[in-house]
Amino acid sequence: MADTVPTDFRLLDERFRGCDGDFVVELLHSGARKTEGPAYFPAGRYLVWSDIPNDRMLRWDETTGGVGVYRHGSGYANGNTVDRQGRLVTCEQGNRRVTRTEHDGTITVLADGFQGKRLNSPNDVAVRADGTIWFTDPSYGIHNDYEGNRGDSEFDGACYVFRLDPATSDMRVVANDFSRPNGLAFSADEQQLYIVDTRQDPSHIRVFDVTADGTLSGGKIFAECDFGRFDGIRLDDGGRVWAAAWDGVHCFDPDGTLIGKLLLPEPVANLTFGGPKRNHLFITAGTSVYSLRVTFNGAHYPPPSSENHGPRASISSGPGSVV
Repeated sequence: MADTVPTDFRLLDERFRGCDGDFVVELLHSGARKTEGPAYFPAGRYLVWSDIPNDRMLRWDETTGGVGVYRHGSGYANGNTVDRQGRLVTCEQGNRRVTRTEHDGTITVLADGFQGKRLNSPNDVAVRADGTIWFTDPSYGIHNDYEGNRGDSEFDGACYVFRLDPATSDMRVVANDFSRPNGLAFSADEQQLYIVDTRQDPSHIRVFDVTADGTLSGGKIFAECDFGRFDGIRLDDGGRVWAAAWDGVHCFDPDGTLIGKLLLPEPVANLTFGGPKRNHLFITAGTSVYSLRVTFNGAHYPPPSSENHGPRASISSGPGSVV
């Protein structure tokens, strides 16, 4: 049986009442150096996450409870997600690229540069129903050799948020005024995009409207962090935003009010919803991965559009190329 810690949901506003779950939080795995990027695969009933400094990805099997190495030599992978075809999409900080793991295990490079310049170190990623891939590109992975490969920014220190359409190879900057863009997540109807700016003081989440042509408008501050810094974020089916912070997971009402927290013994880096009902919450925190069943569900996103899933281009071969 997995180790457990008591569940500590802190009610800060009446709107948080009813947001709870198991009496204990399960410790699925410990002993990593820095866990990040949990991604749940419904078809296989397993969770994949990154152990960044150890340059590997790990896998937890829901049916057996076993944990093993999914990939060693991961390019210092950070953020991960599962696309609408059940494929793993990964931000490889060390390789300065975004990749997709195909169903046969081969790896396709989706983006490794922009306008002839290498990316900084892709951090987190989200896939929209139209097939487009949205990712943040701060510089954490090139600062030193701890969680990437030391290198220079080819964007003169700028850190962008990108939108990539793999079907057309169109890649564009959708936000250029972030200090260190980090976690990102769409609203359930995909009409809003929430993006964390970790290194602002205070660290905060901004919210943008997604226009019909795939650009962003707005960008007001949605919420600020009151303990440490924000990292990854996810939305539930009530439109609430759940944000990773140093004392646990913070929950915000759709109007931006902090209404509650799930406190944990390690600083939280990221989270995701899984299980057939999207009510199994998985959390990467410090050296560990935690999980619990909750009384709310992760946001249910629209099904994929068929219009953006034509033939794929070949694997990219150098900086500045995209699939």
